[in-house]
Amino acid sequence: MDSESLAAAGVLEALSRASAMLAELRHPFARSCPFSYFLPPAGARTGTTFVLPDGREVRFEVSVAVSGGFFHVNGSVAAEDDVLLDLPRVSVPGVREALAALDDYAAEVAAPAGRVIDRLLEELG
Repeated sequence: MDSESLAAAGVLEALSRASAMLAELRHPFARSCPFSYFLPPAGARTGTTFVLPDGREVRFEVSVAVSGGFFHVNGSVAAEDDVLLDLPRVSVPGVREALAALDDYAAEVAAPAGRVIDRLLEELG
């Protein structure tokens, strides 16, 4: 395999890890639905959406995209239009740095899931 093929395989592998980590998020009182989709021209977003009993959606997501010779990694948690966690965008020239950032961001987005959903459910009172 050439270096570009190895880089592409690495990105797919990292996206699969992030997707699996976020798809495993569950809560006993909120429905969840994992998602993954491509971001044209060269990116992907993956995560899980929870639907609260009042119908609000809470999204836990990460993304990676390539533009201008850089890899851009984002991570966030949002309840409808209310951003609960917005990790700073990481822009790096190398695929290895991007994959490390994607792994880190998936873990940071997943870590507070139970607490975030619990807090939002408590607010429904």
